[in-house]
Amino acid sequence: MRHNHKVGVVIPALNEAGAIAKVLEAIPNWVDEVVVADNGSEDDTPEIAAAHGATVTHEREGAYGAACLAGIAALRPCDVVVFVDGDYSDFPAQMDRLVDPIAQSQADLVIGSRPLGRCERGALAPQQRFGNWLACFLIRLFWDFKYTDLGPFRAIRTDSLRRINMRDKAFGWTVEMQLRALQENLRIREVPVDYRARIGHSKISGTLRGTILAGHAILGTIFKTAWRSRKRAGNLAKVSV
Repeated sequence: MRHNHKVGVVIPALNEAGAIAKVLEAIPNWVDEVVVADNGSEDDTPEIAAAHGATVTHEREGAYGAACLAGIAALRPCDVVVFVDGDYSDFPAQMDRLVDPIAQSQADLVIGSRPLGRCERGALAPQQRFGNWLACFLIRLFWDFKYTDLGPFRAIRTDSLRRINMRDKAFGWTVEMQLRALQENLRIREVPVDYRARIGHSKISGTLRGTILAGHAILGTIFKTAWRSRKRAGNLAKVSV
């Protein structure tokens, strides 16, 4: 518990046997529950996670978003949900930076921004840097809100998470959350977090196919959301007339 708020952590993981123990060992002791959402690992990721005290849930269909949704469903009731990757690229010890603004009623969604923090050389591939920049640029263009990152390390108030009704089951998960937060007028904050080279091979940026799929999902989510918002605004204008 942190500042009288119960905290649950969701860790989506796919073949992270070399990293998951380090991630779990770095989780602050004030966290109430950790769920490792296994996305169809073919190694010992689930067994290692269970041995380190995590609740393990399995989601073999879909991708990153599906694992996150499965992890949320497995969590016991809590006040704040934190998402952290299972590859040890994030710094779980910095979780207080994400949780405290929510626990102190200063924010509903807190994004850990890698560009604002210290990023280890080579930790972000060039395509990741460009994709982040482009996505954030488009969000600012369409919604006039400045994000600096679509970073996976983030925290959200549980009632706000229910309110935004997340649905994406693939690689558009992070940007969907940030766009839905804008649509629902959540209090959003970015905080600097550090980032290091992951353990093992990236399933997304480490392959051409993964990069294309992720880029397509992220940009598609942005353009579809912008189009729907514009269409909805147009329909409301017609009704008011």
